[in-house]
Amino acid sequence: MTVDTLLPERFDRALASLRGLSVGDALGSQFFVPSNYPALHSRELPPAPWQWTDDTEMACSVLNVLVRHGRIDQDDLARSFAEHHDFDRGYGPTVNRILRLIRQEGADWRELAAGVFNGQGSWGNGAAMRIAPLGAWYADDPVQATHQAEISAYTTHQHREAVVGAMAVAAAAALVAAPEGPKAPADLLSAVIDLVPRSAVHAGLRRARDMLDYADVGTVAAVLGCGRRTSAHDTVPFALWAAARNLDDFERALWTTARAGGDVDTTCAIVGGVLAARQSGAAPAEWQRRTEPLPDWLVRPDSSQA
Repeated sequence: MTVDTLLPERFDRALASLRGLSVGDALGSQFFVPSNYPALHSRELPPAPWQWTDDTEMACSVLNVLVRHGRIDQDDLARSFAEHHDFDRGYGPTVNRILRLIRQEGADWRELAAGVFNGQGSWGNGAAMRIAPLGAWYADDPVQATHQAEISAYTTHQHREAVVGAMAVAAAAALVAAPEGPKAPADLLSAVIDLVPRSAVHAGLRRARDMLDYADVGTVAAVLGCGRRTSAHDTVPFALWAAARNLDDFERALWTTARAGGDVDTTCAIVGGVLAARQSGAAPAEWQRRTEPLPDWLVRPDSSQA
């Protein structure tokens, strides 16, 4: 058996990204509560505790599988998603049904994921929302990050746009996590564009790169989308625009993202996961304190064979 000498380093990067993802997810979810709307506009932190959603729960399974296998094992990933599926975390109806059937009836994820939406597969943003820690894991190899993200997406989302959305977020996190990461916003988006296939997501990323000089988040969201349709191509370009414009400022990035509205927990989860992959990109300590802790079933390298 080959020992991955980089495992501790990979895990630490991925865990940092996961923590950032959970903070973004949990903060974004607070703005579905009407009483917190004023806090969004005044940039005052909502009262604690901030509970995370399905974005974080699924991202924890992604990291668990990476620790256990050193890569994405689709069967183990689908099984982990199903075992840890908490209906109250805000899952979409399609994924809720898939995971319930896997857990309760032993159904095959391949048939379930391929059969939804008249055999087209889901183009939702669920595969993208959970994948930033995988990108951080593969900081030394963004091409492999996109490959593993593609494999991971198919367990629940098999439409081309959903798959490319996951690939794009993983690529962004891998590039940001690299020691010599992108120095400028356009560098990040250009590198991601080069790593993903042509698609509506790809076209949206090109538009996002063209809008990096725009400061009005409302205008950008109107053009790129901000997850209101919960599709990958309506979510990923905007989230990566927000991350690219704020590479060194986690707080500003999250407030910018949240102010756009839409699928706020998911866009903030993507942005938080990408930026926290950067060595200096951790969420503020107070934000982490307010966020619900990660689950106790999260696997650590020294317990991966347990």
